[in-house]
Amino acid sequence: MSLEERAKATAKNVEGKAQEALGNITGDPQDKTEGKAKQAESEVRHAVEDVKDNVKKKLD
Repeated sequence: MSLEERAKATAKNVEGKAQEALGNITGDPQDKTEGKAKQAESEVRHAVEDVKDNVKKKLD
């Protein structure tokens, strides 16, 4: 598990939530969409790290 990669993914998730919230406040659909996309990217990054962890455990 790369703690650094998980931290980056968490930061991306927070950034996405903030951008989506800004889009909700301002009514900007592009901000909402980009915020949701960043959150989805964060989920994928976390899933990749989970796979890496599982492979490492099986190899140890």
